[in-house]
Formats: sequence, C-alpha cells, structure tokens
Amino acid sequence: MVVKKQNVGDHIRKDPNKLYNFMIQLLLIDCMSLCDAVKMVPDPRSIKVRSGNSLHDYLQTQLWFTKNVKTVLTTKPTDSQHCLGIQFADMLAGVVQARYEDTFFDDFKVVYPKMDCRELFFK
Repeated sequence: MVVKKQNVGDHIRKDPNKLYNFMIQLLLIDCMSLCDAVKMVPDPRSIKVRSGNSLHDYLQTQLWFTKNVKTVLTTKPTDSQHCLGIQFADMLAGVVQARYEDTFFDDFKVVYPKMDCRELFFK
C-alpha cells in the first residue's frame, strides 16, 4: 500500500503513526478477522510511541468491535537481522518505493503480478 502524502491533510501528517496504523488496518483487518489468532512480528524500530494508541491496540479494537470477531492478536517485536520475513518485506518495500519515488520500474514489473497494490490519496 502506498500513500501520496502530499495529498494527506496537514492535521493528519502531524502524527504519521496514525496514518500508518490506518493503512495497516485497511490492508490487513479483513484477513486477520478470518483467523482465531494472529501474531504480528514487527521490527522494534518500526514501533512508534508518539501516538497514545499502539498499532496492536488499534488493530485488536478494530477486530473485536468493528469486525465483531474473537481474533486474539499478539505482537512479538523482532529485530529484522534475525527474521528473514521482515528482511523480505523490507526488500519488497524498497522495490515499491523505487517504483513510486524514483520511477524505477524494472524490479517492480517482476513482483507486481503477485502483489495486491493499493494507492491511497492519489487523487
């Protein structure tokens, strides 16, 4: 999921963590709601504390109250140097970033057919 931040209101960009949480919720909440339990494994450096509500709490609340499911969410921060899954996600994020910020399309063309790419605030 990519966001054209220039089209996001200034009042939202004051705490970019809220936009990030919202994006994660849009991207994952439907899939998460199909499971009895979900374990998130974020890199500790990606966890922001500026916002009063953590991503974990936000997603758990969305699952229980918006999706009306009993899914239990656990979060286990793991340094990316010890997790190939996070390293792979970082690599894919770099490919997507190169497509949107540097207009480098070669690598993106390879992975795009296997991705569900969503653009927010591009209009």
